Amino acid sequence: MADSSNSVFAHLVRAPEDPILGVTVSYNKDTSPLKVNLGVGAYRTEEGKPLVLNVVRQAEQMLVNDTSRVKEYLSITGLADFNKLSAKLIFGADSPAIQENRVTTVQCLSGTGSLRVGAEFLARHYHEHTIYIPQPTWGNHPKVFTLAGLSVKYYRYYDPTTRGLDFQGLLDDLAAAPAGAIVLLHACAHNPTGVDPTVDQWENIRQLMRSKGLLPFFDSAYQGFASGNLDADAQSVRMFVVDGGECLAAQSYAKNMGLYGERVGALSIVCKDADVASRVESQLKLVIRPMYSNPPIHGASIVATILKDRQMYNEWTVELKAMADRIISMRQQLFDAMQARGTPGDWSHIIKQIGMFTFTGLNAEQVSFMTREYHIYMTSDGRISMAGLSSRTVPHLADAMHAAVTKAA
Repeated sequence: MADSSNSVFAHLVRAPEDPILGVTVSYNKDTSPLKVNLGVGAYRTEEGKPLVLNVVRQAEQMLVNDTSRVKEYLSITGLADFNKLSAKLIFGADSPAIQENRVTTVQCLSGTGSLRVGAEFLARHYHEHTIYIPQPTWGNHPKVFTLAGLSVKYYRYYDPTTRGLDFQGLLDDLAAAPAGAIVLLHACAHNPTGVDPTVDQWENIRQLMRSKGLLPFFDSAYQGFASGNLDADAQSVRMFVVDGGECLAAQSYAKNMGLYGERVGALSIVCKDADVASRVESQLKLVIRPMYSNPPIHGASIVATILKDRQMYNEWTVELKAMADRIISMRQQLFDAMQARGTPGDWSHIIKQIGMFTFTGLNAEQVSFMTREYHIYMTSDGRISMAGLSSRTVPHLADAMHAAVTKAA
């Protein structure tokens, strides 16, 4: 074997596994037929298989059959139709911001890439370099913003005692933030907790943020996937656009169109007027060009094909609702199973929370017990992906959770 000590990289230490992706690595090594992966944030069918939507297959076939299509580079900002339709999807077709040309939208590499481009832009051109993110939040958020040059601080969000929203803590922390600070908001289906503010609470948040000049940066990874309704899941964002203020929104089509590997996303910045929006776009190009030059064409073409065809759009909404409904059904089945077993504690948060994830309230020791004794894989903070469950695996999970609470507590 070659002597690695001669390598110019010999000083490197092995980096730890990503806490989320590492769950799948461990799961794949397990040979037990009982194993269940509840760590991955990707939709699965009742049979535990990845799903390609019928409407996506149709759109892809149309693109393949179109012999006039070529593989030329897109512009720096991406596919124009995709950008226009993405803005309409999140802000609403009748949005005054769109009608007044106050929105600039650029195609990016899914949600992560959209967040990163937005963060880089803010680090270069916004006067305040502190971003407040919820505690807890998606594990990639602090890394994305820190590496882009922003200073990350946290605001209270989740209350472990109620397994719900710490609304007063949230308001107090945002009220104490410096004027002009950036605030990351999950548009819907908060990851990892599944806990969202009510419409009234969103209105209180909006009023507080606008009064302090805080800049909203929405992460919208689950539009339509949370409730099954595209408009309902975008309501929080639209409240901040209707008031005429400025904001940023990162969109992903990974979940709601099942386009995980296509890396399709968009960053929209809502500005005060059309002239500012035009200047903002010119600077976004300068962020994107040295980063990855321009985005890929295939996934964005699939999205644009579906969004601009009324029949395909309608078919998409039906398939989207079916996915959301299956996850809601898994919540109900798990809650019922916990009730049937008489598991100590209140488990109503399972059906109150929304979206792909549930924050179970289990601790790291209990999670480790479930992995060791029941071959159930999840992140150590007790977050489970409801989409990874099926009617067949719910009883096994309920048995494991019951045992963890009664034996490993």
